[in-house]
Amino acid sequence: MNEAIVVRYRTKLEAAEENQRLIEAVFASLADARPAELHYTAYRLEDGVSFVHVASGDGRAALGELPAFQEFQRDIAARVETGPDATPATVVGSYRS
Repeated sequence: MNEAIVVRYRTKLEAAEENQRLIEAVFASLADARPAELHYTAYRLEDGVSFVHVASGDGRAALGELPAFQEFQRDIAARVETGPDATPATVVGSYRS
């Protein structure tokens, strides 16, 4: 698990709650599907409108196949103020992830 994708974006204030609801639906779907070799985390930052997602592992492709993730991505352009900006990253260290 050395490579990851880090995605950062900022939602419009009125879209932040809906964005979080869609993310929660993705995690509920992941709990059911349990894709092997996928490590995925999403954060809502203290400002309430900025989000960061980190996906790593060989199972990253499975994320895009989930209907809940497709629904999350469907209208993202209407929900965001800036981004999303996806950046490849190399894992330097990880504890219990």
